[in-house]
Amino acid sequence: MMLSTIHRLACSLMLAMLFSLPAHAHKPSDSYLTLRADQTGVHGQWDIALRDLDFAIGLDEDGNGELTWDEVRSKHADIAAYALARLKITAGDQPCPLTAGQQLIDQHSDGAYTVLMFDSTCNVEKIKVQYQLFFDLDTQHKGLLRLVNQKDATATAIFSPEQASQEFVVAEVNKWQQFSDYIFHGIWHIWIGFDHILFLLSLLLPAVLVLKMGKWDAASSFKAAAIDVLKIVTAFTLAHSITLTLAALNVLTLPTRLVESAIAASVILAALNNLFPLFQGRRWMVAFAFGLIHGFGFASVLADLGLPQSALVLALLGFNLGVEIGQLIIVAGFLPLAYLLRRHWLYQRAILQVGSGLIILIALVWFIERAFNMRLVS
Repeated sequence: MMLSTIHRLACSLMLAMLFSLPAHAHKPSDSYLTLRADQTGVHGQWDIALRDLDFAIGLDEDGNGELTWDEVRSKHADIAAYALARLKITAGDQPCPLTAGQQLIDQHSDGAYTVLMFDSTCNVEKIKVQYQLFFDLDTQHKGLLRLVNQKDATATAIFSPEQASQEFVVAEVNKWQQFSDYIFHGIWHIWIGFDHILFLLSLLLPAVLVLKMGKWDAASSFKAAAIDVLKIVTAFTLAHSITLTLAALNVLTLPTRLVESAIAASVILAALNNLFPLFQGRRWMVAFAFGLIHGFGFASVLADLGLPQSALVLALLGFNLGVEIGQLIIVAGFLPLAYLLRRHWLYQRAILQVGSGLIILIALVWFIERAFNMRLVS
């Protein structure tokens, strides 16, 4: 009776983990805030997604679903007022008034952003940053901060509704702090990289099963399942580490649309293999082959964050290490639970088969949106 209850609870948890991922093809809402501190004060650059601003203050004047440069330019004053009203910088007890400068348009990995420049002439030894952009509209929104001091050392931070106010000692930024910051960023971005997670889960789902007479059956050994998972994770890690490094160092780059479309296709193929096994015993090869593509996807995130030139290698290593830590945490939570459930029909039917089918549908939406630059899910 107790074991049956545990199985039901475990199945519910596994289903919740599998089906709670959003179906939209774009990464969650982020903005990118860069503050450069020198003897004259703080100089800011704030990259904010136009789609988020359109939702917040309405940029699409003719309502045709497409933003033009004229529509955005006519709203420059509104954008600056809206954004700067939601950002406060103080030095000690003194507020730092922010003065808006020019605005530009830039392309990030997930679309067009306005680039708002601003300045403040306050003391910069120690500052407090209070960030409130979009939190009233989207509790999942994050503000990604780069703080650069006069020695070109960079500190990074992530603002969320739970951490909307943070303090920084500008002069104390050092390379090891940057290293730890980028570890945190790597962990965070694997956890919000839903396509990467679904690809990995699709490959891991059959790890606690064996194929007998064309049907999935429970694996008899946890050791065998763990070795299978280790092969997959190691292959995926090695592959995406190679291309992440090459792309981050600008040695090799690929078009963003091609990369994102290929990542969606990799999710489809990995999940399809669970319904029609083609790579049984060779899933680690699939993990390596498509891991090369996923590495370019991680690199686009790292490009949005920015790599400090003064600590380039440490930041790159930190981000890569963070991705691996985040990945291992997912695996550590998945494998024991999956092994416990492997004999239950809910795992072999609902989680493996129905779950894989749902993953295919989600990834198909991603692929169509990315490959053909169209929006199916708002």
